[in-house]
Amino acid sequence: MKGKLLLLWFVAVMAAGHAQDADTLVYAVGKITSAETKEPVEARITYQSLPYGSVVGTLNGSSYKFPLFRDRYSITVEAVGYAPSKYLLDPAEAGGDRRLVKDIELGLPNSALDVAHETHTEGTVLVLKELIFEQGRAKIGTNSHAELDKVVVMMNQNPNMVIQLEGHTDTRGNPKANLKLSQARVDAVKDYLVSKDIPKGRIKTKAFGGTAPVSLEDTEEAHRLNRRVELRIIKN
Repeated sequence: MKGKLLLLWFVAVMAAGHAQDADTLVYAVGKITSAETKEPVEARITYQSLPYGSVVGTLNGSSYKFPLFRDRYSITVEAVGYAPSKYLLDPAEAGGDRRLVKDIELGLPNSALDVAHETHTEGTVLVLKELIFEQGRAKIGTNSHAELDKVVVMMNQNPNMVIQLEGHTDTRGNPKANLKLSQARVDAVKDYLVSKDIPKGRIKTKAFGGTAPVSLEDTEEAHRLNRRVELRIIKN
């Protein structure tokens, strides 16, 4: 009899624990639309927990919903005929209904910074693909100036735009040193933009070190891609 009571007590405790988890679980939800037509777009949505990708998943459709298990997540949206888009989801930004709503508009597949006829919305993240750093260095090579000059053009064409430069390293090495290096890289990019007469107040910076890799593969190509700066539009 005593054994049965203990078993019932254990089941009740476990059920209460699961109920509490359900009550506190945050869900990421959103719709995928065309930036040009505002119509729904069928897309492939890939997400993974950060920094190590212990939780990964893929969805298909014009909307998404998945749980955020107390971690930050990266989400990549890809659709035929559109440029891919990548965002960072933080459960700390969820509303009182425990939903983190992030609707995503996909643009045409131009160069991310070919901005002559493109509207950039708040929250958009652009990867500066031609801005590649050597391991352990923050120096900007002259072959990267063309990419940064496109940023200058974009900001001159959008005088109210405020951006955040987000620095990333590969996952190797000391985490504190990587964080410092990623800050040095976004500072170098900011200095270049300021040298082209973009006001400092329009450029924010944030360092992530190696906590948000785009690839978890242990290859030189993967490490090269992880050493990057992303540009987030926070006001326009």
